[in-house]
Amino acid sequence: MNALAPHPALEPVTLAGAKLANRLAVAPMTRVSAREDGTPTEAMARYYSAFASGGFGLVITEGTYTDDRHSQGYFFQPGIVTESHVRAWRAVAESIQAGGARAVMQLMHAGALSQGNRFRTDTVGPSAVPPKGRMMPEYGGSGPWATPRAMTDDDIETAVQGFVSAAVNAREAGFDGVEVHAANGYLLDQFLTDYTNLRTDSYGGPVANRIRLTAHVTERIRARIPDEEFWIGVRLSQTKVNDFHHRWAGAEDARVVFTSLAEAGASYLHIASEGRDWIETARLDSGDTITALAKKVTGLPVIANGGMHDLDQAARLLEGGHADVLSLGRGALANPDLPNRVAGGHDLDAFDHAMLQPRASLDNAEQWRRRNMSA
Repeated sequence: MNALAPHPALEPVTLAGAKLANRLAVAPMTRVSAREDGTPTEAMARYYSAFASGGFGLVITEGTYTDDRHSQGYFFQPGIVTESHVRAWRAVAESIQAGGARAVMQLMHAGALSQGNRFRTDTVGPSAVPPKGRMMPEYGGSGPWATPRAMTDDDIETAVQGFVSAAVNAREAGFDGVEVHAANGYLLDQFLTDYTNLRTDSYGGPVANRIRLTAHVTERIRARIPDEEFWIGVRLSQTKVNDFHHRWAGAEDARVVFTSLAEAGASYLHIASEGRDWIETARLDSGDTITALAKKVTGLPVIANGGMHDLDQAARLLEGGHADVLSLGRGALANPDLPNRVAGGHDLDAFDHAMLQPRASLDNAEQWRRRNMSA
């Protein structure tokens, strides 16, 4: 990258028919800061609007639960189920858009990785397979995950209807689109993953079956909201919050996943690297990067995630045609005004994991900032 030239991430881009001010997006990050009933707060509106005023072209919300059954993953997670949820989220969407950014809501069903649900005490998944690892204390959990109950056809239909209703509610709240969370080990990713999906029906077995539920969710949302100006993105990952080492079987499986979602009507694909930088999880056995392959086989816009606060890596990724947009989590938390800083040639602040300790909440992050500002 030419040190005197503007960073390529600052260039405007058209994403699924809409212009973004630049190629920098805020990645979904769980903040466990909603009210107990899942209603977003005024503090959350301020939190999200700060990214827009800081120059990000796209802001994607934290994973938002989609139904009053099994979808909630954490206590104090926001929902998009009730009228009060919709009203409160409308203020968030308006604050993001007023800052010049597009607003997308991520829709999430936790499945077996639920460690706090005010509606249910049991968990569900594709099969009765206990998740790897242990619950995450920064999101209020402790101890091993419970073994989920294998979902029936009725359970699956309830989950699909939840995603569809949630998308309708997100549109009512004024969002520019939704992102279907099929990554990081949550329900839809559990169906995609071979060792958590032992089903013998049409949702189990080969990868074309295992991606079927995510594709079905995408199709059903598009059928209910045919307006193509309303985005339906899909987030995918090889790694998970409870398994940093998992990889897909190879490039051919990746092609099946990507083409299935494109045919289902996805507006874009967002490929995450949970717990690892993009460069550590991007390379496939074919020699392609997973993000470049997604672009090549679908023609869809691709968002890449993982270590994009490394500006040299970010530039190489864009200049090499590996993705269209970059999403940042830790880098955005440490630098809500990151695009403005990059444009002004200012240094970035390093992320401090203490921002998420003992809880990954807005209150904890604010206390961290006060301590560091007064130091």
